[in-house]
Amino acid sequence: MSDVSSISINSLCEGFDVIDSVKHFENVPNREVVFGCGKLNELGSRCRELGGRNILVVTDPGILKTGHPLRAADSILGADCNPFIFDDVHENPTTDDVDRCVAFAKKYKINLIVGLGGGSSMDTAKGCNFILTNGGRMKDYWGVNKATEPMLPFIAIPTTSGTGSECQSFALIADVETHAKMACGDKKAAAAVAILDPELTTTQPLAVTSHTGIDAIAHALETAVCNKKTDISSAYSSAAWNLLHAGFEKVLHSPDDIISRAQMQLGAAFAGAAIENSMLGIAHSCANPLTAHYGIVHGQAVGVMLPHVIAFNSRDPQSAEVYRQLHPELAHRVTSLLQAGGMKNRLSDLPFDREMLPQLAEEAAAQWTAQFNPLPVTADDLEAVYRNAM
Repeated sequence: MSDVSSISINSLCEGFDVIDSVKHFENVPNREVVFGCGKLNELGSRCRELGGRNILVVTDPGILKTGHPLRAADSILGADCNPFIFDDVHENPTTDDVDRCVAFAKKYKINLIVGLGGGSSMDTAKGCNFILTNGGRMKDYWGVNKATEPMLPFIAIPTTSGTGSECQSFALIADVETHAKMACGDKKAAAAVAILDPELTTTQPLAVTSHTGIDAIAHALETAVCNKKTDISSAYSSAAWNLLHAGFEKVLHSPDDIISRAQMQLGAAFAGAAIENSMLGIAHSCANPLTAHYGIVHGQAVGVMLPHVIAFNSRDPQSAEVYRQLHPELAHRVTSLLQAGGMKNRLSDLPFDREMLPQLAEEAAAQWTAQFNPLPVTADDLEAVYRNAM
């Protein structure tokens, strides 16, 4: 593995058409992004700067096995702070995950929270922060700016290159009873510091690299055309696509290539910043019911829908032009990336009940992100997209 401790955002973006504000990477006002190999070692000093003393590290059992949480704990101890590791996060976290995390945090008088892992760890950490500081239940914060009290400082450290949650103020938590995915957003929930250390992503299994990479690509492409996009979000979307497109196949073939890992991690973070400044669309709306009913991994569910969503949205001339600027044959290119990642590109190849199509379409139409698609959609439209994906 080459030594790229001095790698910079600008060097990775060199040759891409990226505006200076994206290169400097201010994802949320007054929030900091730290990028570079070995940056995990700065965690302890960052905790101290933010006034942390008793530090909750939220992670999952798989990440615990990599040793990253123990390295984080060593850095925290080295700054004369007390680390407490909660490692019971599950994929697609529910209100139960958050409740267990809150109960753990209350034992140790936590005053700073670290989310270390994929989107599930960071979302659980944010969810814990809502309830620990503002009380109530997770559904009380479903929507935007429902927290009335200050929240604890939060540090986000991604170990995957996918969700971009480190650059977002939303926690995505599923209601354990209804299975509804609740988007709970508040600027107070955004990370005070996001630490992007590409070395942490080298421990991902190949399938995780593939699924999270496609999820990040979907974020870049959906934010690029959504009806809430702005000049700033569009710049983030374009920067994210360029980095992810450049790194995805290389990182699959050469998992230890730290430059490709850095491109993927920075691309995922840029895509997260694009979501923070805009929103997603119907690829995610259609993916969520597939995951809820059939347990299809999120990246696979989004990926199988994405080429067909691109085709549907290309009926809109403005969206078609954005897609063309990103790649002249974007839908076909996304399909080839799915194949490169060993993922299915037909819905009929996944565990799936055709008789459920009308219900899936109704549920997809009711998803939060559907309203931000560039073309307005009905359940009938989404059923047609599902059928095309078969």
